[in-house]
Amino acid sequence: MIQSPKIIEVLAPAKNKEIAIAAIDHGADAVYIGAGQFGARSAAGNSLEDIADVVRYAHQFNVKVFVPMNTVLTDDQLAGAEKQIHALYDIGVDAIIIQDMGILKLNLPPVEIHASTQTDNRTVQKVNFLRSAGISRVVLARELTLKEISHISKEVDVELEAFVHGALCVSYSGQCYISQAMTGRSANRGECAQYCRLPYQLYDADGNILAKNKHLLSLKDLDLSDHIEELMDAGVSSLKIEGRLKELDYVKNITAFYRKKVDEILLRRPD
Repeated sequence: MIQSPKIIEVLAPAKNKEIAIAAIDHGADAVYIGAGQFGARSAAGNSLEDIADVVRYAHQFNVKVFVPMNTVLTDDQLAGAEKQIHALYDIGVDAIIIQDMGILKLNLPPVEIHASTQTDNRTVQKVNFLRSAGISRVVLARELTLKEISHISKEVDVELEAFVHGALCVSYSGQCYISQAMTGRSANRGECAQYCRLPYQLYDADGNILAKNKHLLSLKDLDLSDHIEELMDAGVSSLKIEGRLKELDYVKNITAFYRKKVDEILLRRPD
């Protein structure tokens, strides 16, 4: 299969305008920042005015701005989602990140649409389906192996984005329903109660306690900084840092760290 030319991009998170600008100043090629509604981090929304300021600043340095609208929508939310996408397009946002395929049936402006990791992108068939539906970039599931990523890349002609740093979920991407079952707060609607972060007791069949007050479901954070070149060779073009709820110091330092790592590779590997 003939592949389209690949970009290499450091993609940084931003909880707000200040953090987005700091990420740009510390080497991000793109930032993703939540709008007022429909993002998978309901506590990280921003006004259109602030996002417009970020876009103006970013575009001075050829940095792109993406807005996640990656929750499952109810029927009565579709009109509001369409209105918000048009408003984001009008201020120059470069792409919208979605989970709900119903968005593709709306009257959309000519803005790029990326498929969130929430759409559970683990197979060639799924990625090809998304491409055929008009998706220009697919954010891969975090649980994929390097071999699986490479296989997908060889079989599809669409930009691939992968998480390289930050928090991990114990469940398959976009397929966790613990929060919804326990509290009615859906992770797929931006309201995860993060039960996997709590301590638990582990019992055997006889009721004996095998582990007490241990974080049995909480994974260690992701850190693929020593595997960036392998991910590039596997076909990943956007290296995504998790953390739209993270504070300023975290974002600027992690962004700068990955910027340095990527630049060292590109200097040595101009291909």
